[in-house]
Amino acid sequence: MNAPLSIRLDDDVRTTLAAEAEQRGIGLTSYLRQLAEAEAARLRRERIRAGNEAVARHIAASADAREFCEDWGAASGFGRLSD
Repeated sequence: MNAPLSIRLDDDVRTTLAAEAEQRGIGLTSYLRQLAEAEAARLRRERIRAGNEAVARHIAASADAREFCEDWGAASGFGRLSD
């Protein structure tokens, strides 16, 4: 679902962004949408990576977690973590 958003930009910022949008052959609104979508995707990936790192730290610090992962990997056909 798309929802409208209203923002205020300083004249210099608007001029800079409008010039970039024009150079790309799109309107300022479309350019700002692309920027926002790209940043949202980057933030989602960053959150996923942080979660993955937290899981990896937990596994590294917990013998039970390592054993679970090794058993799960072997049952899934992926082998042991040390392979």
